[in-house]
Amino acid sequence: MNHLQKKIKSRIQAAHRVLVTSHVRPDGDAIGSSLALSLALIDAGKQVQVVLADGLPDGFKYLPGAELVRTRAEGDFDLIISVDCSDLQRIGSALDGYRAPDIIIDHHVTTEDFGTLNLVEPAAVATASVLADHMPEWGLVITAPIASNLITGLVTDTLGFRTSNTTPGSLRQVAHLMEIGADLSQLYYRSMVRRTFVEAKYWGSGLSSLQRADGIVWATLTLADRKASGYTGRDDADLINIVSSIDDADIAIMFVEQTSNTTKISWRGLKPHVDVSQISLQFEGGGHKAASGAELTGSLAEVQERVLAATRKILDRSH
Repeated sequence: MNHLQKKIKSRIQAAHRVLVTSHVRPDGDAIGSSLALSLALIDAGKQVQVVLADGLPDGFKYLPGAELVRTRAEGDFDLIISVDCSDLQRIGSALDGYRAPDIIIDHHVTTEDFGTLNLVEPAAVATASVLADHMPEWGLVITAPIASNLITGLVTDTLGFRTSNTTPGSLRQVAHLMEIGADLSQLYYRSMVRRTFVEAKYWGSGLSSLQRADGIVWATLTLADRKASGYTGRDDADLINIVSSIDDADIAIMFVEQTSNTTKISWRGLKPHVDVSQISLQFEGGGHKAASGAELTGSLAEVQERVLAATRKILDRSH
């Protein structure tokens, strides 16, 4: 065990009250990693609060430990851990009134060292993969409920093992978690295939907005679309996965209006030579070579113009 791992283990073992948090608009890896770590800490005798600024999306309420998630922290903590979050701002209001995290556990290539101890492994396919590797070293036992959460993180961040960074090692991790007791087929269906009626209506609005030009395919979801469908989340309900499956494009983009003056952007690089993290960094966002995001201020039309122009420039350089 290296020096950093020993320090993390020591901090975890010494703590009694632990706060676990992740980024706003949490995805499957953020949620699965938060719940997996929290359940393991509870099993180890810790008092744990899982605090996500936007709460738990309805589509993940089937996961073991889902009832632990809250939107505000209460009390004092010996230890604050952030998982799957690349910078302090992306935690949102979850840490309002509290210090920055003591431990960062992440896999984004753009992650800032905003904790006291920073465990960042960009080669890992998901933060859940980092946890699956190291939790036993920290004295934390992976049980069947914990394995279910870890598999959810692995499945969702690899888009069902379709991303180019999926490795034999990550598939062996999944096999090991299945041996512990996680039901891969059911977890895959719930996280990647199943959609609610409301989500399908929301997707319909986004798909009707599809456009394609200059090697880019993009779609838009407005505040009006969200209201009309009845969708309560602030994300795209994973519509980006559909947009990124369209032929004859190098980059897929999803624009999701957050307020009248802010828009969330998701990029997906569809060809090996494209690095969309370089685009997101221009807008103070972050992520991976093949998947990145940012949130921009300005009207939806203004944001689209700026983002499409910057994306075209990156594409021109990559050819």
